[in-house]
Amino acid sequence: MKVAIHQPQYLPWLGHFAKLAAADCWIFLDTVQYEKNGWQNRNRIKTPRGAQWLTVPVRARLGTLIRDVEIDASQPWQRKHLEALRVNYARAPHFPRYFGELAELLRRPWRLLADLNVEVTRFLAGALGLSCRMVRASELPPASAEPTGRLLELCRAVGADVYLAGQDGAQYMDLEQFRAGRVAVSGQEYQHPTYAQLDGEFLPFLSVVDLLLNHGESSLEILRQGDRWTPLVTP
Repeated sequence: MKVAIHQPQYLPWLGHFAKLAAADCWIFLDTVQYEKNGWQNRNRIKTPRGAQWLTVPVRARLGTLIRDVEIDASQPWQRKHLEALRVNYARAPHFPRYFGELAELLRRPWRLLADLNVEVTRFLAGALGLSCRMVRASELPPASAEPTGRLLELCRAVGADVYLAGQDGAQYMDLEQFRAGRVAVSGQEYQHPTYAQLDGEFLPFLSVVDLLLNHGESSLEILRQGDRWTPLVTP
């Protein structure tokens, strides 16, 4: 059974969902510290002028766990994000199919960033046709504070025998712990596919929303064209 473990992100990119598509179980790692200016509260869409950031404003002190990060509700981020999506994607072939439900989701009175990101990821995964089991680390037994030990214990908590490591995460893991624990590790080496977009030359590394609104039901097939996995540990 393959598991992927990742911090909950806002409107994640294609590689995020390619890893989710390869997993039998997905764990939202909401029990680690929030990273300022990362991908946890922002992502990019395409405009005629290039990439535009969509950022969810938050209130978080240094050391705040992701599960505890609060959204700054005093700022009209929902209206701004929906207007940006409407203005830049109204001409996309599959905009009418997905935008209404996405808009309804984003308009909810969210208090915690992790809750928003989990539900947005669930929605986008469903729109792509993915249905793997998803759980939050905060719902599982407490795991080690040591990074590799934490991952290994989370794998054991859900009965996984294969861990799907991200492109960057594998560089910081102690692979010997996984070998000793008899859990295999595969490392993702995602190769970003090219696909038809609105407004000029192709722009990679955007939110998967860009792909979904342009290609609808074909989106999963397109994003999985970038699948590349390398065995790192074979128990």
